[in-house]
Amino acid sequence: QVQLVESGGGLVQPGGSLRLSCAASGSIYNIYVRGWYRQAPGKQRELVATITSGGSTNIADSVKGRFTISRDSAKNTVYLQMNNLKPEDTAVYYCNAYSSRLSTTYWGQGTQVTVSS
Repeated sequence: QVQLVESGGGLVQPGGSLRLSCAASGSIYNIYVRGWYRQAPGKQRELVATITSGGSTNIADSVKGRFTISRDSAKNTVYLQMNNLKPEDTAVYYCNAYSSRLSTTYWGQGTQVTVSS
């Protein structure tokens, strides 16, 4: 089993920045796609960004140019750097990880990001 723990959420003013972290522990396998999703009140959970074990990234159009995803493989940690935050970015942000070897998706507990003046 893999456990994912997010941190770094909180309150920020429009135009500000936050960095979210997601540390993985447990039974770690090498073949993974890791990502960030978010869910705002009254909306479906949506994909924000993904990163593969090879380092390839995909960023949602809604945050492209403002958010970046990265990882520190030695620490089994993935990051979401969020710049120029807007009120519409307010949501619960969830980290996930996918093992192609096990065909299993893991989810973190979520962390609240609130962008407000």
